[in-house]
Amino acid sequence: MKNTLFTKAIAVDMAHFFSEDDLHRNHSYISALPVDTVKCSLKIKDDLTLAGLPYFVETFNFLGAELDYEAFSEFEGKTFSKQDNFVINFDLPFALALTGERIALNLLQRSSSIATFAKKFSDLATPKGIKILDTRKTTPGLRGLEKYATRLGGCFNHRMGQSDVWMVKDNHKSFFGGVKEAVDFFRNMNGFYTPIEVEIHDLAELQMAFDLGIKHLMLDNFSPEQIREAVKVKPAGVTYEASGGIKLETIESYLIEGLDAISIGSITYGAPSVDLSLKYERA
Repeated sequence: MKNTLFTKAIAVDMAHFFSEDDLHRNHSYISALPVDTVKCSLKIKDDLTLAGLPYFVETFNFLGAELDYEAFSEFEGKTFSKQDNFVINFDLPFALALTGERIALNLLQRSSSIATFAKKFSDLATPKGIKILDTRKTTPGLRGLEKYATRLGGCFNHRMGQSDVWMVKDNHKSFFGGVKEAVDFFRNMNGFYTPIEVEIHDLAELQMAFDLGIKHLMLDNFSPEQIREAVKVKPAGVTYEASGGIKLETIESYLIEGLDAISIGSITYGAPSVDLSLKYERA
């Protein structure tokens, strides 16, 4: 069964994506494209976690195809090796395959790159009981796709938007005059169910946050040694999130008992690209 809610949710995005190709300027070209059926082969050419197939399928369906996502769904979120030479086969009219190919592949590649990178972090942190979070450092226009890919890679979403959680950052503290003043500003927003998280830069600020009854604390640019000190005074019911330049090469030193989560912006902005291709031939 086609998920019409998903289709409607990304229809505006799809219209924007296709407007970049400027196809509306050349009606002669569009009308001349043959609609003969072609056999399409989506080829996995890298070690990767495949993610984004709903977007891939919906790209062609936006143009008028009738691909059934159920035929693709078993491969979503699965990990493949380059040596597998894995191929997903399906049929399309030539005009739709040619017109949608680049956008479909761009979305699938971007999503799979992030899911593949996210899984590397998740595989290290999950056995330690620590969750890896993404951030709002996403590509403008692609936040939904990129945060979807994060979850496919076994990580977690931090915030979809600014008002999901009131985040007290260093600039808030500087502008309002301190931790208490910044926290008071957000508490005066009267968001009954909106939690507050405070970005902490040293142990003195940590104690201020405890005194204010803050339950969610981001230990920003803390060293592993500083995190261990913070864990020693962690009250019950409080969550600690580490953040600040933590990389795949350094994350193991931050997998410290008592830490609840680590947020890593590079999951979305720094994921190495993976290789996929779409080939087709006349049926």
